[in-house]
Amino acid sequence: MSSPKVSVYSLSDLKNTTDDALPNYLTSLKFKQSHSLADTRLLLGYSAVVIAGVTFYADYKLGWDATKFWTLWAVIAYFILNGALTYWLWGVEKGTVFTGQFNGSSISIASSVTKNKPVYRLQVQCTRAGGIPQTFELSAPFTRWFDSDGYFVANPFQRWLATVVPLVGEADPQKVEAGEAATEPQVIIETQQTNGTNELTKGAADGFPSPAARSRKSKRTP
Repeated sequence: MSSPKVSVYSLSDLKNTTDDALPNYLTSLKFKQSHSLADTRLLLGYSAVVIAGVTFYADYKLGWDATKFWTLWAVIAYFILNGALTYWLWGVEKGTVFTGQFNGSSISIASSVTKNKPVYRLQVQCTRAGGIPQTFELSAPFTRWFDSDGYFVANPFQRWLATVVPLVGEADPQKVEAGEAATEPQVIIETQQTNGTNELTKGAADGFPSPAARSRKSKRTP
């Protein structure tokens, strides 16, 4: 089934379509997705809606005089929940589109775009079992996986993601090889070590060998 057509001039449509494709790709590779962030967001949002609905119904049935005391507390609770929801979206989720695990390693991916710049930006945090978290910041233009008519093309996006994110490349080595053979330039990844130092690499980080290195090693193995 083909992807829906979006406007190539709408950054929000380009980003949302790509955001939707990312978890679909990772779960197809047997990544186990965690829904805790989304579940908490839905709980806060629906709780506020329920309070508003119950308050309206009680006021309609019993009248203002009988419900004004409880309405005061309901309004306070409603604003508290909405404040908590706002904080959760901007202070906790921070654009996170996927959190999950693969072979004992955890991964969290957040996406963002800059106004008037058609570039997809990802911040990826990977943690090996018992290891130190590694944070990768990477980006690529949307034209890499959207055609001129605005249709999302999954294969170039999957090749890019598997090539620049070591854990994804480990799960889908065939896409890594295809990505390395392509003519598009490789995306530089910024690795932020927990000791405060920064290092620019091509996908390699302490404890996370680059997909290229793993591919070469697997080819040498008899």
